[in-house]
Amino acid sequence: MPSLKDLKNRIASVKNTRKITKAMQMVAAAKLRRAQEAAESARPFAERMNAVMSSLAASVGGSDSAPRLLAGTGSQQVHLLVVMTAERGLCGGFNVNIAKKAKQAAHKLKAEGKTVKIITVGKKGRDSMRRELGDLFIDHVDLSGVKNLRYVDAQSIAKNVLARFDAGEFDVATIFYSRFQSVIAQIPTAHQIIPATFDAPEDAIGASAVYDYEPSEEAILHDLLPRGVATQIFTALLENAASEQGARMSAMDNATRNAGDMIDDLTVEFNRSRQAAITTELTEIISGAEAL
Repeated sequence: MPSLKDLKNRIASVKNTRKITKAMQMVAAAKLRRAQEAAESARPFAERMNAVMSSLAASVGGSDSAPRLLAGTGSQQVHLLVVMTAERGLCGGFNVNIAKKAKQAAHKLKAEGKTVKIITVGKKGRDSMRRELGDLFIDHVDLSGVKNLRYVDAQSIAKNVLARFDAGEFDVATIFYSRFQSVIAQIPTAHQIIPATFDAPEDAIGASAVYDYEPSEEAILHDLLPRGVATQIFTALLENAASEQGARMSAMDNATRNAGDMIDDLTVEFNRSRQAAITTELTEIISGAEAL
């Protein structure tokens, strides 16, 4: 049974921990507001750009002049997985869930006889993936020094991926990230970016009959598709940033509540131990007095 001093020290330690988790919760809440605004502001542009490229891709169809980013290499043997996670932990299952989805995809592709290559964005994803799939790593992007995400950060990642595609290093590229839905809900998502895939919105039906493009659809796609890759990566980074802060806020709130419950339990145990010690001392004093 722990002594009174041990219990007192432990209560003080848990109280200090609660102060830290409460402070981290408040910081995450402040960062979440800005990250959520950035993610939600980027969605309309990404959705509209997706609609335009979807319409153009439908017009081009399977023509021989279709860009390679749209038509692909004609093979699906080599897959590149771009796994985006956070640079820091203490955010619940945020990093684990993204890495888990990427691992499942990698194992499934390997079971089908495909070749898998991995690029990680964020230290936590690299550390988690390396334990099982370290031999598949080809590159890592460190964003630990980036305080506010900018489009140029996504462009550098996109240039890396596009250069490898032009060099014939892979056939299909998929990004893994967490889509922000709410503070308590972040959805691990896998999205194929090469060859380009589009979820055509309902209002895009018939767009080819309304718009006449100059120059040709193929020429526009040649210019838009690389930008589309960068835009999708930037959107994923913003969604990840909001999801990370939401997950951290929720995790620190749970940690603060758990610390409070632990303090209550330790305080009850401390009071019981102190009462038992006092009772024992009184019993010894009375017994000694009666013996005299």
